[in-house]
Amino acid sequence: MRVLLINSPFKVKISKDSRWPEYTKSGTLYYPFWLAYATAVIMERGKHKPLLVDAIAKKMSFDDSIKKAKKFNPDLVVIETSTPTAYSDVKFAELVKEELGRDVYTALSGTLASSKPFELIKMSDSIDFVIRGEYDYTIDELATVLEKGDDISKVLGLTYRNKKGIFNTPPRPLVTNLDDIPFVSKAYKKFLNVFDYRYALARYPMLQTWTSRGCPARCNFCQYPQSFTMHLFRMRSPKNVVDEMEYIIENLPAVKEIFFEDDTFTINQNRVMEICKEIKERGLHKSGVVWSCNVRVQTKYETLKAMKDAGCRIVIVGYESGNDQVLSNIRKGATVKEARRFTLDAKRAGLRIFGCFMIGLSGDTRDSIMDTLKLAKDMNPDMAFFQQAVPFPGTEFYEWAKMNGYLVTEDWSQWLDSNGRLRCLVSYPWLKAEEIDKLRDKLMLEFYTNPKHIAQTIVKNLHPLEASRVAVYAFEYLKYLVKRKISPDGVVKQDFENFVGNNNIS
Repeated sequence: MRVLLINSPFKVKISKDSRWPEYTKSGTLYYPFWLAYATAVIMERGKHKPLLVDAIAKKMSFDDSIKKAKKFNPDLVVIETSTPTAYSDVKFAELVKEELGRDVYTALSGTLASSKPFELIKMSDSIDFVIRGEYDYTIDELATVLEKGDDISKVLGLTYRNKKGIFNTPPRPLVTNLDDIPFVSKAYKKFLNVFDYRYALARYPMLQTWTSRGCPARCNFCQYPQSFTMHLFRMRSPKNVVDEMEYIIENLPAVKEIFFEDDTFTINQNRVMEICKEIKERGLHKSGVVWSCNVRVQTKYETLKAMKDAGCRIVIVGYESGNDQVLSNIRKGATVKEARRFTLDAKRAGLRIFGCFMIGLSGDTRDSIMDTLKLAKDMNPDMAFFQQAVPFPGTEFYEWAKMNGYLVTEDWSQWLDSNGRLRCLVSYPWLKAEEIDKLRDKLMLEFYTNPKHIAQTIVKNLHPLEASRVAVYAFEYLKYLVKRKISPDGVVKQDFENFVGNNNIS
């Protein structure tokens, strides 16, 4: 079969695979890595012909995408979706059926597909399948079953419809031996352009891959471990990880930085030490290609120092809050004291730090939010991201907000403002959504205009690669602030309306 795997068009450059899918304030655009992993499996098995298309990265319209699909003439079209893009993605599936014929199968995949499969498939009879959970092998197996005319119920991790109704097949077991999955970078090389993707914290161009899946932490807001990668921590072997690094360096020479997108790279610190040792033994730390990863504040100094020596450039850490009670409320499993200790250790190791903070978390107040700002300014990470807490479907935070009447809307079409950014979707009697929205921008401005931070930024970013990176994300954020000032709901409202009107999205 011919299988089209498509990151379908949207009105703005949104990263559907991001933990915060929106048009970012810093110009970031993620790779469609889940579609790419499934593409790599199809490529390796060789039974079907895949085509991976990132319509968002290429700024393709619905018409452009349909023309591309017609030229490929697929039998199965798999469309990545997310909560904010669901209505648009379903509309695209309907257009596929209209333009390519009703005998072309359509499927939706992604985090929302895993959390709300019945709701998605009921949105349109043009949706034949919803693929639940990690789907590296699901698409290849589905294509084989469809080609042979076998029983669909044999394919695990599917929600499907027939004349009798809508049904779930049993869940697909999590992949435990991640070394069996082909390198996602092989699919990138064949189908994507690394220059289309950017991460504000990383040198450009960068590349994203995963060395592990799952996170045993129980943060109530975190979408991936609750609905997709789950809480079972699974690891690629150090050799397999470094094999892919070597493949990237040799076959994608433009790449300047590799970002390990793992939920938490440092869960098993002994394994991290082994990866660092393997990198150094092969001399990859001298290649000029650096790497970065997500960590927790419990990461030890010895681990951080080994990472730095092996070429790690920056670590992304979820501080979340500067208030211990809020950290307890969200079951972060971390304290303010640990956050301060980690920051000192990471700086001592010579690593840059990207600190993630959230406001509007369970039990957050104006005072606790000011605690968060104070902590951020005191620790002074190299970069910081202040974002409103988002109650994604499938998370405990979503159920808690819904049960208590704090959820602003259950209508996914209302999740983004007209500028393509996530709205504040929780509102408390003591802290309204509008105030959270204003506080978010206030915290960003106060942090980045802090003289101590300005001085640190200048001193640490004299290298041309760093200076250009800072210039890009600063320019993008300034554009965001200007748009917010002109129109609180986004200056590109007309662009949004044009997209909706042109593509008949309700």
